[in-house]
Amino acid sequence: MKKRVNLTVPKRIINLPISYRLAKEFNVAANIIRAQVAPNQLGKMVLELSGDIDQLEAAIEWIRAQGIDVSLHGREIMIDENLCVDCGLCTGVCPTQALTLDPATFRLNFMRCRCIVCEPCIPACPVEAISINL
Repeated sequence: MKKRVNLTVPKRIINLPISYRLAKEFNVAANIIRAQVAPNQLGKMVLELSGDIDQLEAAIEWIRAQGIDVSLHGREIMIDENLCVDCGLCTGVCPTQALTLDPATFRLNFMRCRCIVCEPCIPACPVEAISINL
């Protein structure tokens, strides 16, 4: 099972090896989707956690016990296919290539699994077909 979570890490424990502990103690893989972490500053991370449901729940409970704020990641990019004109402007600003144009059909492809919800695609869309679902 997979879960995306948002973590807000207090600066006093920013050096805690979170992903290592999750793997070692809970057998949970932590894929870092996005992170803004610096020494002696509040850290923010989006993680995709993978593992058995019981292990995921135990891992999330451990994270919270460390004083880290955990919330389920509910934000995602939405594309209105009725508005999209497949211009490809959004593909130029997508750092993960979640948005690409099919070379055969010139239609926009969106690979949600690659999306890190960084949002530059939203203002790049001239017809406002891209939005964020909260």
